[in-house]
Amino acid sequence: MPVLAWILAACIAGGLVSVLLASLVAFRVQARLVPVLVSYAVGALLGAVFLDILPHLFEQTADHGATAALILFGILGFFVLEKLLLWRHHHGAGEDGQAGGHAHDHTDDRGRSGWMIVVGDSFHNFTDGVIIASAFLADVRLGVVTAAAIVAHEVPQEVGDFLVLLNSGFSKSRALALNALSSLAAVAGALLGYFALSSAEQWVPRVLAISAAGMLYVAVADLIPGLQRRTRLAETAMQVAFIALGIFTLWTVHLALGDGH
Repeated sequence: MPVLAWILAACIAGGLVSVLLASLVAFRVQARLVPVLVSYAVGALLGAVFLDILPHLFEQTADHGATAALILFGILGFFVLEKLLLWRHHHGAGEDGQAGGHAHDHTDDRGRSGWMIVVGDSFHNFTDGVIIASAFLADVRLGVVTAAAIVAHEVPQEVGDFLVLLNSGFSKSRALALNALSSLAAVAGALLGYFALSSAEQWVPRVLAISAAGMLYVAVADLIPGLQRRTRLAETAMQVAFIALGIFTLWTVHLALGDGH
């Protein structure tokens, strides 16, 4: 199957899976499940980065120091972007147990928060599309693993976004439609990434390094802090178990795809 077909299939299927799973949770407003999903997402992201992306990068690039430096400065860059409110992730659970800490305001704000979420989520999904395209252009198996990790972290994010839309006065059907529509931004990002990187293949490892930095940043700076606020022993044990399950899942995918790292 052509690489472009793999990329489009991964983005479309990933978007559908994440939105459908998120809606199943959010329609029942089972916010207690969100920390479980977030823990699993942490493991999936870390597993994809450390078991596949980084080994691939260090095998394919001669200057390991430059690659490591690019990842380091990529993490710093994502920190700055988030400070500038251009990179909006709201995963995790707030003190009230709601997804992403978003759902603390149960008043109708005339949809302002909801529309901000739709715009932010579209930008985030667009970026995910570029990440998926760069991974598939480097190696199809690497693309599959990366797409799987992105779907895992999209689910808790979509739950949080869905709850914000409901709290902003949107109906359940409209909130679901907007979430699905914003997921299509990943296809646009994937197409742009594919055609841009296909004509500049030397940039693929660099974009992949920045992608690894972004995934690390999301896991460590966005997702883990929300889990740290839950300090009871039973909750901590559950978090560790599902982080380990996320890592194990990505390791299983890695082995099943027969990557030769």
